[in-house]
Amino acid sequence: MRSRTKIYDRLPRLNSFIEEHGRAPTLSELCTLFHVHSKNTASVMAAKFVELGALRRSPSGRLVAPYPKTQHRLKLLGAVAAGFPSPAEESLLDTMTLDEYLVEHPEATFMLQVEGDSMIEAGILPGDTILVERGRTPRNGDIVIACVDGAWTMKFFYRDAQGVRLEPANTNYSTIRPQRTLSVEGVVASVIRKLL
Repeated sequence: MRSRTKIYDRLPRLNSFIEEHGRAPTLSELCTLFHVHSKNTASVMAAKFVELGALRRSPSGRLVAPYPKTQHRLKLLGAVAAGFPSPAEESLLDTMTLDEYLVEHPEATFMLQVEGDSMIEAGILPGDTILVERGRTPRNGDIVIACVDGAWTMKFFYRDAQGVRLEPANTNYSTIRPQRTLSVEGVVASVIRKLL
């Protein structure tokens, strides 16, 4: 489990490289970046980054950044009523990239794909992608990624008189109270879902 924590520790440096160079590092650059001497070790590390969604593989198997460096700025044209229909006029309010909108601290942010249904009542569904920010102190009600007694989970975080409890957002699951160890690896900042 320490190796899983170690890969999370390496994400800020990886993200800084991608931000600076606009691309994923090669295996040789991974060796330099993380002071490892073997390309085999770098290859194992790359596979873990791919598993986390911090890197991806092109169809040819080459490592690529999870998002392109050159982002398209999208137009923000106004608002739309989700209740009763209302007259609306299209007007350009602003332009932005999704990165600007969703990611406040790129160097401390990583993505994970959701498996399981313990957070469905919070609107987080299997197959969604979450953006997780490291370095934030969790507050009551935050959704966190945590390693509890050696197992990873995503739950609501609460601190009370008995200590920390982790609450699911699905009545089929029980509250978790750490018995031995708890490591909060990050706070969920955004949820992304593709409908098409």
